[in-house]
Parts: sequence; structure tokens; C-alpha cells
Amino acid sequence: MTHIVSIQSHVAYGYVGNRAAVFPLQRLGLEVTAINTVQFSNHTGYGAFTGQVFSPEHLRDVLDGVEALTGLTDMQAVLSGYMGDEGIGRAVLDSVHRVRLANPDALYCCDPVMGDIGRGFFVREGIPEWMRAHAVPSADIVTPNQFELGWLTGREIVTLADALEAAAQLRALGPRVVLVTSLDVHDDDRSATDAARIEMLVDTAAGSWRVATPRVEFDIPPNGAGDFTAAMFLAHCLREGLEGDGPAQALAASAGAVQALFEHTRRAGTRELALISAQHDIVAPPIRVSAERLR
Repeated sequence: MTHIVSIQSHVAYGYVGNRAAVFPLQRLGLEVTAINTVQFSNHTGYGAFTGQVFSPEHLRDVLDGVEALTGLTDMQAVLSGYMGDEGIGRAVLDSVHRVRLANPDALYCCDPVMGDIGRGFFVREGIPEWMRAHAVPSADIVTPNQFELGWLTGREIVTLADALEAAAQLRALGPRVVLVTSLDVHDDDRSATDAARIEMLVDTAAGSWRVATPRVEFDIPPNGAGDFTAAMFLAHCLREGLEGDGPAQALAASAGAVQALFEHTRRAGTRELALISAQHDIVAPPIRVSAERLR
């Protein structure tokens, strides 16, 4: 059975970080060892929250216990998301190194959480530079949004060609697969992306593909969508493989799951992802999404 180590934040209420990743991964039939970087009452976007940030030593200690109990040879992948500081980041990469020592074929999927269009950066000073210099080159799969892709590559992304060039530039740092989790650009003919749709793009040495799904509008967009998307994409990459059109198949499956989750969340009228009501559609999305090959 496929086994993933997911190192992310944890909230008691709501669905971000590991709370947005672990349950969906389990619904897809994967075993997950969850190591939490924080335990908060709720997402910090609410303004008020309680809880604690765990130290890098805490993360290493938890992995020590897991390794002593079961070993790490069965771990096929490590997934990471928001990193509160460089110390946590170093502990995450230490964990990746330890898993790869036990299983050289293990994958590392890094969601380089740093910021977003309209918000700018929301991480501590120095994290973006550390992410680009250390985390991204260590990863097999990276899942930036459009803002993060632009910053990591020093490019302004306006057209589809810009996005493709930036993704290839990011791959040159080390990752085998780049998934751009939200894309709003002009095509090469300068026609704007349909405002009613949102795109995702995957780029590999074997080719590039994109999907477009209806844009779901929210009064307050739910947090955790990126965490969920990265988890789904990693899960489907583990099933489909990273060679050939495997990432394209993973892209299509992930986009269908995201669309289903958004529809359930919109109907629920909540600012939290409606993971529980959407769980069956996450496994078997009711709408089939096809990936368009770009090159």
C-alpha cells in the first residue's frame, strides 16, 4: 500500500494544511503519516487563534519515533506545505533525506507556499529565498500558484508562453514536474483566458498540459485549496507515474476533484472546504476533466 509522510500545519477546526490533505489522501486509499508543524485552533486568516508552533526538534523527534517503530522503507513520498521559518524548512528537508536513504525511489512533493496574487507574500522574510535555494531544488514535484511561479523564476507571467517558459526554468532548478495550481493568462494570440474559467498547468520534460474548469465564486474564498490540490496531485502521480503522460493524467484527475470540492463548498455556504460532504466525489469526480497537450 502506498504510504506518504505529510509534514504540514494542523488546525483543530477547519481544513488547511494536514487537515486538508490527510483525509482526502486516505479516501484515495493511501496510508498517511502526518507530522504537524503547528497545532492551532483554526486558520490564522480568521484573525484570532490559539495554539502552538512546534520546534524543528519536535518534528525530528516525531520522525525518530516513527522510524524506530516501523522503519521508513515503506514510505513512497514526502509532502510538505507552509513552512513557518527556515528551521522548520531544514527539518523538512532532513526528513526527506532520511526517507530517501531508506527508499531511494521516494518522491518529494513541495508546495512552495509563499503568497498569492492580490495578497503578495504572507510568509516571514527570508522564506522565499530559502525556498528557491533549498526546497525547490530538492523536490521531484513542485506545486506553485501563478504568483509563486513568477517570483521563483523572476518572471512576470502574462501569457501562456510566459508560464511555459517559467515552468521550464523552474524545472531546471531540479524538479521533474511543475504543477501551476492556478493560472489566469493570455493565450499566445493575446486573447484573455475566459473569465468564467480557471486553469492549471503541468510541465515536464516529456511535455506540457493544461486543464480549464469553471471558476467557482465565493464571498470569502476558502483556505486550504492549495494544500488539497498538492495532495491530490501527488497521490495521482504516485499512481500514474512521472514519466510520459502520467502527470497529465494526474492533472486531469486532480482538477476534477478540486472542481467537485469547490461545488460542494459553494453549496454549503461556508468559508471552510466541504471535505466531508465532497468525499465521494473526490474519489470519483462526477465531471470528467481532460488535459490539453500544449507541446
